[in-house]
Amino acid sequence: MTAVPPARSSALSLIGAGILFLLYPVVRPYSDEKSMAGARAMASSAWMAAHLFAVGGFILLTLGLLGLHLVLGRRLALRAVVATWIGVGLTLPYYGAEVFGLNVIGGRAVRDQDASLLELADQFRYGPVAMTLFGAGLLLLAVGAVMAAVAVWRSGTLPRWSGVPLAAGFVLFLPQFFGTPALRMAHGALIAAGGVWLGLALWRARRTAALPA
Repeated sequence: MTAVPPARSSALSLIGAGILFLLYPVVRPYSDEKSMAGARAMASSAWMAAHLFAVGGFILLTLGLLGLHLVLGRRLALRAVVATWIGVGLTLPYYGAEVFGLNVIGGRAVRDQDASLLELADQFRYGPVAMTLFGAGLLLLAVGAVMAAVAVWRSGTLPRWSGVPLAAGFVLFLPQFFGTPALRMAHGALIAAGGVWLGLALWRARRTAALPA
C-alpha cells in the first residue's frame, strides 16, 4: 500500500497545533492587568505573538481532526470535526479582540500613562455576549476533542490512549484561565504532549501502511 496523505497532513497539523498551544502560555507576558505593568504587557509584541500562536493552534487543530476523520473514516470522528470547527468559529472572535483590541487599549494606556483605560479590557472580556460565545466555543472544542479520543480508542489502528491527553487538555482549557502562570504553562505542555503523541501515532501508522487509503 502507498502512504496515506491524510495521515501525514493530519500528523503534521496536530504536532504543529500542540507546539503552538505550548508557545501561547510560555510567550504570553503575565502581570497585574489593572496596572501600568499590565498595560505594557498588553501593548507588547509578545502579547500579540502569544495570542496569534493560539489562533494558529486552533486552526491547525481543526485541520488535524479533519485528517483524522479522513484516515479513520468513522462517523464519530466526523462529529468531532463538526463540533470542533463550530467551537473554533465561536472562540476565535474573542481571541481576535484579545490580540488586537487589548493591544490597542494597552498601547493607549501606556502613551497616556492612564491605567484606568484598562477597564475597557474587562468590559470586553466579561460582556455577556462575548463570554457566552467564548464559553460555548470552548465547550464544543472539549466535546469535539473527547469524541476524537473515543474514535481513536475504538479505531483499532492507533494506540488507544493516544487521543486522551489532547482531549484532557481541551476539557481543561476554560478552567486553566483561572490558574497561575505556571499552571497555564503546564496546561500548554499537556496539549503539546497530546498533539505530538497523536500526530506521531498517525505518522507511524502511515509509515507502516496500517491505515486504509
